[in-house]
Amino acid sequence: MSLSQAQKKAFRSIGHHLNPVVTVSENGVSENLLTELNRALTDHELIKVKLAIPERDDRAAMIAELIANSRADLVQTIGKMALLYRRNPQVNPKLSNVTRFENHHGRH
Repeated sequence: MSLSQAQKKAFRSIGHHLNPVVTVSENGVSENLLTELNRALTDHELIKVKLAIPERDDRAAMIAELIANSRADLVQTIGKMALLYRRNPQVNPKLSNVTRFENHHGRH
């Protein structure tokens, strides 16, 4: 699934206020990391991932691997942060960042 520019803009607005829930270290992608990533995407739909990797090319390769393994869409990358989205049709509205913040869009 490809996100429209309007969806990406709305998700970036929501993602700005999120804290990273998954951190990828130089050890790379492990089964435990993929399990946690999939759990976070299932629960929250929109998550921020921190990449504790110094090299830009290595971070890009790691993001590509995470997306391939989780079937998520990349919304945005800024520095060592990536914002990922994967729709869950049976999401809990109390856990979903998209549902919880859909009417905020940067306004407080």
